[in-house]
Order: sequence, then structure tokens, then C-alpha cells
Amino acid sequence: MFILYAIAAGLAIGSLTGGRVAHLAQVRFRWAPLVVLGFLAQVILFTDVVAAGVGGAGPLLYVASTIAVGVAVLRNLDLPGIPLVALGAASNLAAIVSNGGYMPAAPSAIVSVGRSAPVIYSNSTVVARPVLEPLTDQFALPRWLPLANVFSVGDVLIALGVLVLIVVVMRRSAPAEPGGAGRQLPLSS
Repeated sequence: MFILYAIAAGLAIGSLTGGRVAHLAQVRFRWAPLVVLGFLAQVILFTDVVAAGVGGAGPLLYVASTIAVGVAVLRNLDLPGIPLVALGAASNLAAIVSNGGYMPAAPSAIVSVGRSAPVIYSNSTVVARPVLEPLTDQFALPRWLPLANVFSVGDVLIALGVLVLIVVVMRRSAPAEPGGAGRQLPLSS
């Protein structure tokens, strides 16, 4: 849920710097249904009922859904901020694949958000000796924040990319009218 804070921050920064939320409707994110399906698969996969019954297929489903989202992200590298999203997604995928389909989380990070190590398949779990440990969930949002959770360096890169996308797009002018020129909003004052 770390990304929700990036979206809120992007909307706030974009608005405070003269951007318009309406400009976000101009974004043409190619293969968007693949992103929706990938995230929806993960939401379903990590619900307690499904996670308890998925068994050994959980890691494979997690990796497949993450790859689906990654493919759509790669298709949109020309959008502002998306290269950061791609780097963060690749970082997370490397950590997940290297650890057998699990995203390791530092025990201290899990405890700091008020949870214990999951006993069923989850998007973050404690692993005895995680591979690529610096890329795993090492950090935690403060417990007092709504939706506090653990997060990784990859999650930070994804969030920064989303924030950049929102702010830059909000600050752009609307597309030019046929035969006219659109006014580009300055990116600095």
C-alpha cells in the first residue's frame, strides 16, 4: 500500500505547483488491462482464504502476476517516471525470484508494523537467509499510518516513479488544438 501514499503525494504536489488533475486523463498507458489483471491476481492471491488453499502454486502465481505487470510497465517506458517504476519492479522481481517466489521481509520491519510472520502464503514473509537481502522488504511505514506495511528499495523506486508521472503529467498543458499550439507549463518557478 506504499504506492497509495505516492499517489496522494503526487496529486498534492501536482496541484500545489499549478497542475491540473484533469490532465491525468490524457495519459495513454498501453496494456493497462495487464496491470489491472496482475494486481487483481495479487490481491486475490494474498487474501487469507485463497492464500491458505493455494499451496505450492502461490510462488509461481506471484511471479507470473508480477511479470505481467512488468511487461506492461516496459511497454510504457516513454512516460515520465516509468523508468523508475521499471527499475523498482525489476528490483522486487529479482528479490522474489531469488527467494523462491517469496519477498523476504526483515523480522524487525514486520514487528514494527504490528504484525507477526505470516503462517500462510503472503506477499512478505520472513526468510532465514534471504538472497539479495538489500532488495527485500527492509523498511516499514510507521504503525500509526493507515495501511502501514513493510516495503523495499524497489517499492520506493516504484513510488517515486508514480509520483513523478503524476506531477509531470498534471503540470503539462492539454494537447494542442488542431492548427494551434498548447501552452507548456514550466516545470520550475
